[in-house]
Amino acid sequence: MQTLVECVPNFSEGRDKSKVDAIVDAMKVDGVFLLDREMDADHNRCVITLAGEREAIQEAAIRGVGKAAELIDLNKHQGAHPRLGAADVIPFIPIEGVSIEDCVTMARHVGEQIWKRYQIPVYLYESAATSPERQNLENIRRGQFEVIREEIATIPARKPDFGDARLHASAGACVVGARKFLIAYNIFLNTADVAIAKKIAKAVRFSTGGLRFVKAAGFLVRGQAQVSMNLTDFEQTPIHRVFELVRREAERYGVAPSSSEIVGLIPKKALEQAAEWFLQVENFDSSLILENRLTAVMGGKMAVGGLRAGVEPFIEQLAAPTATPGGGSAAAASAAMAAGLATMVASMSRRKKAYVQYERELSEAISRLSLLREELKAAVDADAESYNSVMSAYKKAKESAEADGIVDSALKQATRVPLSVAERAREVLSLIDTLRPITNPNMKSDLTTAAALARAAIEGALANVEINLESLKDPQFVAQVRKKTAALVG
Repeated sequence: MQTLVECVPNFSEGRDKSKVDAIVDAMKVDGVFLLDREMDADHNRCVITLAGEREAIQEAAIRGVGKAAELIDLNKHQGAHPRLGAADVIPFIPIEGVSIEDCVTMARHVGEQIWKRYQIPVYLYESAATSPERQNLENIRRGQFEVIREEIATIPARKPDFGDARLHASAGACVVGARKFLIAYNIFLNTADVAIAKKIAKAVRFSTGGLRFVKAAGFLVRGQAQVSMNLTDFEQTPIHRVFELVRREAERYGVAPSSSEIVGLIPKKALEQAAEWFLQVENFDSSLILENRLTAVMGGKMAVGGLRAGVEPFIEQLAAPTATPGGGSAAAASAAMAAGLATMVASMSRRKKAYVQYERELSEAISRLSLLREELKAAVDADAESYNSVMSAYKKAKESAEADGIVDSALKQATRVPLSVAERAREVLSLIDTLRPITNPNMKSDLTTAAALARAAIEGALANVEINLESLKDPQFVAQVRKKTAALVG
């Protein structure tokens, strides 16, 4: 099965191109691709975006840390951005064929290797964190290199996850983790008063009462006040909503945004959301975008011959005398169709005169349903792949002394996929219920069909979960899953 992971290491060097070039060269490993590189002299920081296979990208990240330790001395480093290490932050993001749990395992392996090879202590953050306090990067990095250097040996909360309780003399420490896709988004204001940017950042960030999934700080960059932000879940807190709040807060101080910038890469979906919001296009859907439609048609996901031509291949694959795709894939497809129908009903009701008072609720439902639909479509293939992995594990187990471990690991992944489908189908069903009183009653049959599909998906997915649990030999994992499935029944 193909695996694709994104890694976005942040290094404390944004002024010396030769040093950044050397770090990038060190990360050249077969199976890893450089997607982007950004240097910022004011922050004195660079952001490198890599994508590659699971094993290869781990090695690339480790080598990048080693090279950064050779070239960057934090005792001499100055910049607007807070930093703890020469290689400051190393996040792993699942793209294809891997889960966030897989990325957690990767983060822990990389953290261990960084300490073993370079004697650089490592902290784990976000989904890889070993305690709730370390989920937020700010908590780990508070005080930066200079303060943590003094406190690490005497304050237990400062002890690293890997390594001794001391910072590397010049390279500091490294923070490694696993997370969802993050958008680094900065808004420049038409003022040099950085105090205004700091006040806006305080109003915007979640930790001080602002928007969920937003981290923010104020800096002076290129002579302009800048609100620097990380958007940790753009589907739930979209970029246009962040921009609008910054604009409104800026008005309070008699200033306005003059421009904004993306550091690194941004998912196309985030820009589609912004286009829909600012252009106010009725019944907007990503399939209206020419390039998306071309990709779908040329990739075989749509067909000129009508709806039957598009859906028939999958139905015929289900009917074929092969184990995959099977009931798990069908359950995921059923849930995806439920989400699609519900999206259609919400979209056709939104901005109609009779439902204008529900525009915010409908927009939020559409945004969430769109994300669920994409995840469920991906689960159609993921379920089949997990089954194939189980069969492969049984085959390998015949030749290994660790048979139970190999099979159990594959069975756990084959359990997680349908469990995730059931959880998402349950959420789709809940959203359908919220749509009934705020959408066109003439479309109630569509919502009824969507609800029936979602319930079928839950039942089918849970049946697939149960059959895998029967073969598992890890009682703790089985108990945890059964607790989750009990909450989904009914």
